[in-house]
Amino acid sequence: MPMTASTATTSPLRQPLVLAVLGALLLSGGWAPWPTAWLAPLLFIGWVPYLVLERQLTLEGARKRRVFASTYLFLVLWNALTTWWVSYADLAAGIAAVVLNALLMCLPLMAFRQTKKRLGNRIGYLSLPIYWIAFEQLHLHWDLTWPWLTLGNGFAAAPQWVQWYEYTGFLGGSVWVWVVNLLFFSWLVSNESKVKNIALKRNVLPQPAGIGLLPFNSKLLPPFLAILLPIGLSYLIGATYHEKGPTAEVVVVQPNFDPYVEKFEGGPKFIPADEQITRMLSLSEQHLTPQTRLVLWPETAMEEAIWENTLESNPKIRRIRAWLAQHPGVALLTGITTINSYPSKEAASGTARYRDDVGYYDIYNAAGYFASASAPLAIYHKSRLVPGVEKIPPILSSVLKNIDLGGFVGSYGSQAERTVFAAPANAPALRIAPVICYESIYGDFIAEYPRNGGTLLGLVTNDAWWHDSPGYRQLLSYGQLRCIETRRDLARSANTGFTGFINQKGEITQREPAWIPTASRASVHLNDEVTFYVRFGELIGRGAQLLAVLLLLVAIVRGWQRKSSTAL
Repeated sequence: MPMTASTATTSPLRQPLVLAVLGALLLSGGWAPWPTAWLAPLLFIGWVPYLVLERQLTLEGARKRRVFASTYLFLVLWNALTTWWVSYADLAAGIAAVVLNALLMCLPLMAFRQTKKRLGNRIGYLSLPIYWIAFEQLHLHWDLTWPWLTLGNGFAAAPQWVQWYEYTGFLGGSVWVWVVNLLFFSWLVSNESKVKNIALKRNVLPQPAGIGLLPFNSKLLPPFLAILLPIGLSYLIGATYHEKGPTAEVVVVQPNFDPYVEKFEGGPKFIPADEQITRMLSLSEQHLTPQTRLVLWPETAMEEAIWENTLESNPKIRRIRAWLAQHPGVALLTGITTINSYPSKEAASGTARYRDDVGYYDIYNAAGYFASASAPLAIYHKSRLVPGVEKIPPILSSVLKNIDLGGFVGSYGSQAERTVFAAPANAPALRIAPVICYESIYGDFIAEYPRNGGTLLGLVTNDAWWHDSPGYRQLLSYGQLRCIETRRDLARSANTGFTGFINQKGEITQREPAWIPTASRASVHLNDEVTFYVRFGELIGRGAQLLAVLLLLVAIVRGWQRKSSTAL
């Protein structure tokens, strides 16, 4: 991409503030308050204002501080426009999520600038999507994980456009966004001289690259083809794909307990745990038929922490078993909070807490599975924990330990492997994969369940922490992408938020209204085939990380060589 002399800087549209705001507004289209496919195309031009901004500052010879400040402004505005709703739960947490994540996002953009400076424009611009996707891959796995704004997630409201995620996963969507943005930017740069000539003929101030009336030419064909061809391929895949596997009838329950007022002990209108169970049993009962094979209750449906070594003696567990005995052939998956103790400090996990009267113990946000009235209760411990709420990264423990986003504050226990619950005797194909709330953001994580034999994604969540905000709407949409990537149906039980079903093409087939006690029933397909993405995982992310390391090494060596030659 050739760099030419900068045009005049008098136009207000050339100001870094204007370009930063414009870019943030465009990118936020992928995370609209009410997700819609109509705004998703804004992602294809959302990075262009930043690329124009960065190029302009480079041509002006701007200092590093100014470039960093403009970059950070753009990123912090994008984060604020899309994840402000975190502040509903805690203002400090909302500010931290915006400020810190924007700061981390600066890293790949600063690496791009240094690479472009040392290796030239062509390699520099090619390095930009590599650095960014390498960062997105890192953001899936480290202690500060927060992949909400992974670019490929921005198409969650348009699942019909990304049926090919079964091959690439959601990072394929990130590649798509970058390719199209860079092609549009290249077109803008190549037409800059034409824009200047048009402006001079009209006796007006010249406009910045990419802003103003630009003539259509053949160089516009590549970006439009880069948009239309993947969409066309997606529609072709969607039209020829048919849901696979035998069916089973499932009931999902939405009890609608306000977590700030009713759900937990200490709330001003606390509903006793026994009454909560009564409501969930009643809603389940209303929707059962002789064909029902599984019932889902939401995250923390059983919110009173229960010691795992005394589960079977707990009165609430016994009550559920008694209900299941009245409905033979029905299995139950429920959110549950459990506690596990350790005999010594040496045996304790890294997240274990200590009390003099208890010793070392872990608290788990868990899912409990009753395959029948008499089968042993199987437990899955939530593994992808929310930073600052369920998991405090060691490097931020002193900062985040007092932030409350609901529930226990501190590090919960977790498990390393993905548990797939055994099928009940009367539904041998029903091997449910328990997914708890935040875990549904992670494509590579969810892909491990089908790899372990899961045939149905069972999502239990408590979306009410975020009130009536974009957060729970976007989380619902993310579930659509996970269904495409794995080609699994998803049954979704929310305490409140959205309860319902999503099919293997990412289509929401049933959705109950939020904020009311309700339940829903549907027949789901139980697919046991694995997609390319499930089989091979994040090839794109791992490949980008390898290339990013190589590029950085080459850029560093080139920088040393230049310094050495200058010194001589």
